[in-house]
Amino acid sequence: MSKFSNNLKERIRACERASWVRCAIWCAVYVAFIIWVAWGHWSSLLWLLLLPVVADMFVTRYIPWTWWKKIENKALFSVFSWIDAIVFALVAVYFINLYLFQNYQIPSSSLEKTLRIGDFLYVSKAQYGARVPNTPLSMPLVQHTFPKWLGGGKSYIEKPHWEYRRLPGFGKPQREDIVVFNYPAGDTVCVKWEQQMQGDYYTLKSSRGAQHIFNHENEYGKVTVRPVDRRENYVKRCVAVPGDKLQIIDNQVYINDQPLEDHPGVQYMYFVQTTGIRLSKEFISKLGVSKADFGVINEQSVQAIATNLSLPLDPTLPTYIFPMTKAMKEELSANSNIACILREPEAYGGVVYPQYFYPFDRTVAWTRDNFGPIVMPRKGETIHITAENYAIYRRIAEAYEFQPMRIGEDYTFAMDYYWMMGDNRHSSLDSRYWGPVPEDHIVGKPRFIWLSLDKEKGGIRWERIFTRAQR
Repeated sequence: MSKFSNNLKERIRACERASWVRCAIWCAVYVAFIIWVAWGHWSSLLWLLLLPVVADMFVTRYIPWTWWKKIENKALFSVFSWIDAIVFALVAVYFINLYLFQNYQIPSSSLEKTLRIGDFLYVSKAQYGARVPNTPLSMPLVQHTFPKWLGGGKSYIEKPHWEYRRLPGFGKPQREDIVVFNYPAGDTVCVKWEQQMQGDYYTLKSSRGAQHIFNHENEYGKVTVRPVDRRENYVKRCVAVPGDKLQIIDNQVYINDQPLEDHPGVQYMYFVQTTGIRLSKEFISKLGVSKADFGVINEQSVQAIATNLSLPLDPTLPTYIFPMTKAMKEELSANSNIACILREPEAYGGVVYPQYFYPFDRTVAWTRDNFGPIVMPRKGETIHITAENYAIYRRIAEAYEFQPMRIGEDYTFAMDYYWMMGDNRHSSLDSRYWGPVPEDHIVGKPRFIWLSLDKEKGGIRWERIFTRAQR
């Protein structure tokens, strides 16, 4: 024992001042991190027993962390040098990505005018409190599946599986917040269809039937079940918080029976007819309409739309369809070359069938533009289950809380729930299609745009870099 003690004293005396400073900083960071992670779950403080190991890296150096630096073979030394750098980077990225922030790229136009296709976001996980991962053994920066060039397959191991727990944050999602969350209907997906609007199993099941899906695996792909933290990431605007009553009547959102004023970025699809001139690409671009959202309707289709939907459209005039905000519509209405502007009715495109919308029940006749009323469940709240509200809340009990719900009995919600919608109201896959978002699906809050790529024109949108994401 005296020999070890003398050796320890010698190592401590030989340690340079810079090493002591680095040791103090990293030990303080480690202690603070463990206390934060252990908050409310104090058994995790046992990780503090590894503090001497952290100190050993800088002071005593009993563990030969850098043994490879003694390798004399230059080629082998170079290989281990790269391995050491890569391992350190992966470990650092793993913890940063889990507990502090992550990158998110806007893939669609559901929040167009607020967040645009090609925007890269810095998403703060600390804002709402970082989640302890359900699947801790996973590859950093890969959500659920390795790319094909790496062989495909799952990027995570399902066991061990940790229960949902959220670390202390700065608050909860509020109305008007833009929020990144895991896709609620992404617990069960058809892998060949998950990039499409109806790619989740529940929507496909409602429209085509479960047996049809399983009988055509070549078309739909394997039906895969994923844990919460391995589901696709979505970004939408929070419209209703726990306890809020939400209803949509003819596109107007009502919260607690009061009309919710549209955010300036909210837009709807419109049929636009001119007096005879054709709208140029330059005109459309100046108006603020993206190429992907701009559509031209031929004469035969205009005739069919006018007849089937009873709309005052003239088949002989140039007709277009694209989304506009209130300000864009007012600007276009003032143009003398515009004959008429009509908001797209929900019957256009066949989006009136209740089975396509939450709660996927034909007895609940809710649609894209006329939805609810529905009250956002609040954690600890107890309701009496009736035949009417059973259809509305059944999925919450079965898929998110894994508790039985029976008509005639009381049910107490285990989590808070939020209503998320895209600003591009007629082109957004949001809560109207899969219902309230559980708190355990909340990932974080976008803070700013760190890069913006214009995929239509090419190049970088320099004016958007380092601008606020919450607008």
